[in-house]
Formats: sequence, structure tokens, C-alpha cells
Amino acid sequence: MSEKSETLWTKPFLVALFGYFFLFMSVSLFFLLPLFLQQFNPSQSQIGLIMGIHSIMAIGVRPIFGWLIDEKGRRPVSLAGILLLMFTVPFFHLVRDAGAFPLLLRALTGLGWGISMTATITMCSDLAPVERLAHSMGIVGVAGLVASALGPLLAEEIVRQFGFTWLFHLSSIFLLASFACIFLTRETARSPTKKNGGHEAMLKLEGLKPLIIFFMASLPLVHGAIRGAMVNFVALFSRSIGLEHVGPFFVTFSLAAILTRFWGGGLSDRYGRKKVIFPAALVIGLNVLFLSQVRNFWMLILAGFIGGFGQGLIFPALSTYVIDTLGRENKGFALSLYLSLFDAGMGLGSPFFGWLSDLFGYRAMYFLAGLTILIFNAFFTLKAPEPLRQSSDNSGNKDF
Repeated sequence: MSEKSETLWTKPFLVALFGYFFLFMSVSLFFLLPLFLQQFNPSQSQIGLIMGIHSIMAIGVRPIFGWLIDEKGRRPVSLAGILLLMFTVPFFHLVRDAGAFPLLLRALTGLGWGISMTATITMCSDLAPVERLAHSMGIVGVAGLVASALGPLLAEEIVRQFGFTWLFHLSSIFLLASFACIFLTRETARSPTKKNGGHEAMLKLEGLKPLIIFFMASLPLVHGAIRGAMVNFVALFSRSIGLEHVGPFFVTFSLAAILTRFWGGGLSDRYGRKKVIFPAALVIGLNVLFLSQVRNFWMLILAGFIGGFGQGLIFPALSTYVIDTLGRENKGFALSLYLSLFDAGMGLGSPFFGWLSDLFGYRAMYFLAGLTILIFNAFFTLKAPEPLRQSSDNSGNKDF
């Protein structure tokens, strides 16, 4: 059978994918944690710190554990991260204030999430045919999008019916399901020559010119910043122009991203990474410019759809661009680096563009955000190298 006829939808891939879905569901339930903390009358800065430390820990730990994923294997690192989450979540039952204890627990969940998420995504991509790397990344992203949509909805209903005690119980149940899926999935074999992934990846980075590294890193960082500006302020922007219902924007955004990843997630596998990254970032930039001109509900819905379309295209192409640049044998490190850059952009971009909105208003803020990604997209397209696409793999992708 030729490689082109290999299917993505194998049993090992699906089991690992469900492992990632259950892991994401467990974490997404905690989007409602601020409601739990409100009973202790905290300040908004306390809630922000407790919620934000989770992302900060995840960003910080990913590059450190990325090389470990390549050195020790995806499965044991993923299981270790999930075990840390399983150990930590039950302690939320003992939270009695919004002080140091929940801050510590959120830091630990961020640590476990950063470790397990990166390792599990890498494991899923290993179980896909090598020529469908971007497509597999797109499908994994779909699982995350679905979980991030269903998790808060389910959490709301659970809290309404049974209280926060069962929210923490349900999170533990999802973690147990995730652990079982990953435990039952046989990891692909790795070549002995490809075990020093983090070191090899660093050598590859050192071999590139600093300006080239800058252009390679800039687009994931800027993309994260623009994504943060787009989704974190759209509710406030909508209210400022008299639109009360912003939920349909997020639903349309998620649906468009999901549908796009199913049919377009593998485009960069066929045509090259940069040939997909450029139009995807162009769509995102033009859409943010369009968002700055939104005047009514249907324009807002259209902006959500176009934004989701661009997001659905760029994530598989841009993440696999970083992987191909650093080498498939360094996939864990490369993926952790990409996710850290994107999340750092989200974390830094939100306060920066919030500051711009305070100075100039939401419309000007979105206009400047759109121009920013368009400018960086042009520099990326002109200066960042096109990595060689790999058509074969020695890491045992056919061992299932």
C-alpha cells in the first residue's frame, strides 16, 4: 500500500486523541473557577493572579520539558503530567479563601497541563502518517476547540445542579479517562539516533542567523497577541457599539475553525507551509481590520466566521512549520517552543492592546492589531526560510 493511501483515522490515533480531549475537558471546567473564588470576596487582581498563574507556569515549563519529551518518550511524560493533575485537583475541595493555597494549586495544574498537553499532542502527531503531519495537528486542534466550547457549558450545568464539589469530581473523572487512553496507547518506536532532541534542536537554532530566528519566532508570537486582542476584547467592543449578544460570535468562530481544519488542515502537507501560512495570516489580518469597522450584529457574525476560518488554516501550518524547521526528531521541543511563543503572545498582547484601547478606543486598537499581523506576515514570508518537507520517517510511525 502506498503512503498516500494511509489513513489518519487509526485506532491508536483515535484513542490518543480522546486522551487529549478528556485532558482538555478536565482543564476547561476550571474556566468557571472565578465564580467559585467570588464567594471569598477577593479583589479582581487576586482572581486574575490565581487564574493567570496557570498559563504562566504552562508557558515556562514547555521549553524545559520539550526536550524531555524527545529524550524519554511522549507517553511517560504525558502520563506524568496527568498524574500531577490527578494529584492536585482533589485539593481544590479544601480551598477556603482566595489566597496562597489556590494560587499554589493553580500553579501545579499549570505545570501538569503544560507537560501533559505538549506530550499528548506530540504523541497524537506521531501516530499519524508522516505526510499528514499538518492534518493531524489540525484534528488535534479540533478536539481542543470542542473541549473548550463544551467544558464551560458542562461546568455551568454541573455547578447549577450539584455545586462546585461535583465540578472538581468531574475534572478528576476526565483526568482518569485521559490517563486510561494514553496508558492504553502504544507509543511509536524511536530511532536510537534521535533521542537527544532538545540538544539537536538547540544546535539547529544556533546554526541559524539571529535575524532568521527572529522572523521565525515573530509570527507565532504576533499571532498569539492578535488572537488575544480579538477574543478578549470583542465582548467589551460589542457592548460599546450597542450589541448585547456576543455568544454567537464565539460559536461561529469555533465552528468555522473546526470545519476548516477538517478540509484544510492538510493543505500545507501538499503545497508547503509558507504557501498556506501567508494567506491564512492575511485573512486574519484583514478580518481584524474588518472587525474594527463592525457596526451591526451580522457584521460581527461574519467577522467571527472569517476569523475562525483563518485560525483553522494557520495553526496546523504554522505549528508544523516550526517542527519541520527544527526537525521531526525534535518534535516535542519544537512543539513546546511553538506553544510557548503563541501563549506568550496571548499573555503579552492582551494588556498591550488593552492599553491601546484605553488610549485610542476599540476600533483603533483592532485597526492597529490588523496592521501589525499584516506587517509581520510580510516579513515572515520574505525572510523566514521554507523548511524541507519530509516524506519518510525513521521514527517508527508505522509500528501500529
